[in-house]
Amino acid sequence: MRADAICTHRVSIITGHYGTGKTEFAVNLALQLAALDHQVMVADLDIVNPYFRSRERKALFQEAGIRLISSSQACSDADVPALPAELLTILENRDITGVLDIGGDPVGARVLARFKDKIITEDYQLIYVLNANRPEVRAPEAAITYLRGIEAITELTCTGIVNNTHLCGETTPAEIRKGARLAEAVSRETGIPVLCHAAEERFIPELSDLSEPVFPITIQMKKPWE
Repeated sequence: MRADAICTHRVSIITGHYGTGKTEFAVNLALQLAALDHQVMVADLDIVNPYFRSRERKALFQEAGIRLISSSQACSDADVPALPAELLTILENRDITGVLDIGGDPVGARVLARFKDKIITEDYQLIYVLNANRPEVRAPEAAITYLRGIEAITELTCTGIVNNTHLCGETTPAEIRKGARLAEAVSRETGIPVLCHAAEERFIPELSDLSEPVFPITIQMKKPWE
């Protein structure tokens, strides 16, 4: 599956619970969009996770011709951190394909609240990334509650679900299938479509029976000690 088949809107807002791999998905999405000749900007607005931040791949983005902006590190513990003025460039310049990586908890989601009136006038999608191995969201009811909380705080509507179930280096096709079942259950209850299943390319031949497309990713986000 190509990145532009996922990004059918100009601005893609990526959210999900801590540890779901939403930043990994966002980074891969941006890199693949750039490879397809999109003019890409990435906004790293995740103030929740101190380790896996899009900004850690700044050099990779620069090499791909992707412009990166990020929230102020100095204010990372504030309820509403300082946001870069360049964020408006993503929202206002319609030649740009934007990928916004935001935190999935209430504090992280609140980052976008002040821009709600502007965002809803643009061509945007809010993508909810699921990982069935995260205890807080591994049951459909819990995953839906978390999703609705993000929608309530941002005042934005979720338009798609991505299954990114993994166990880091111990991921198997069986784990990805487990996530597919969770994503499909959440989709049935909410009416929000499953956009794709994210998986390393080596797993794709074993996932051909999944109902939705598989989006190939390359692991870019390493733990600080790796």
